[in-house]
Amino acid sequence: MVVVMSPDATDEDIAQVVSRVEGVGGEAFVSKGVRRTIIGLVGDIESFHHLNLRTLRGVADVHRISDPYKLISRQHHTDRSTVWVGPQGKQVPIGPGGFTFLAGPCAVESAEQTLEAARMAASAGATIIRGGAYKPRTSPYAFQGLGLPGLEILADVRAATGLPVVTEVVDVRDVDVVAEHVDMLQIGTRNAANFGLLQAVGESGKPVLLKRGMSATIEEWLMAAEYIAQRGNLDIVLCERGIRTFEPSMRNTLDIAAVPVVQASSHLPVIIDPSHASGRKDLVVPLSRASIAVGADGIIVDVHAKPEAALCDGPQALLGTELRELAQAVRRLPAAVGRTTTTAPGQG
Repeated sequence: MVVVMSPDATDEDIAQVVSRVEGVGGEAFVSKGVRRTIIGLVGDIESFHHLNLRTLRGVADVHRISDPYKLISRQHHTDRSTVWVGPQGKQVPIGPGGFTFLAGPCAVESAEQTLEAARMAASAGATIIRGGAYKPRTSPYAFQGLGLPGLEILADVRAATGLPVVTEVVDVRDVDVVAEHVDMLQIGTRNAANFGLLQAVGESGKPVLLKRGMSATIEEWLMAAEYIAQRGNLDIVLCERGIRTFEPSMRNTLDIAAVPVVQASSHLPVIIDPSHASGRKDLVVPLSRASIAVGADGIIVDVHAKPEAALCDGPQALLGTELRELAQAVRRLPAAVGRTTTTAPGQG
């Protein structure tokens, strides 16, 4: 069961609902979004019905949700949500109606490399910069990221470009320090079932980019998002990044149908990562076009000035002709499906 609070509900109103629920032995999980607060209830449904929660001050509605993911379901939230990334006055939206382009280097290797890639991304129309300071790799001998120095580089890039930054967090112990340096926290495919980490980013106060687990069903992906929402954070963007199949010609198989399926089930925004879905730069632009056509709320793409020398995922990074071609698609194609291309803060 879910209690939807009115936009003008006070902290006292929310506390009263929580107190009533706990008074009959239930649990109440408060999740605050941009425009309203939702309280997920766990316990005996019949006891909750007897509380007449609809009559309490500040309560807009009460829903009995059949979906296992209560807080992110469209059953109580028919309008799809927009997540705002960045500091007040410089926020970038990700959500329905717009198409948001996120881009940057897969890994932060140096200050010069990261800033150059970020400027390339911004010139191509990106409004959020990506970059990995912590890199969970298949091999323990592969480049694992710069850690804290990488976070400091990303903070400098944000200051230099004026654009918000997203980076991956891989350890519960690092959540606070990562949140101090960037505007959005990413949960990668390898940690999509790391429930302690999901709960920790839910408590961070920062928007979260949640990638689909490489072998996760759509319901498992949405349940991972529910772990974040249950800790009070509804500012979640879902990212389809390809799933593991038997096909060896690409790194993963992009599940393009997942976008409309998830949008029908959840109010959260959904973007696509064509870089990690394919692992091949020649497929990034075609898959990006397909992402726009299918109704994705954005894409996140790897950019590098010298892909042949990249310490991580060079074969999928764009520059030159491919990046210009992608920039053209991002500018022109969203209008064909009734969307506008998201621009940087301060631009038209």
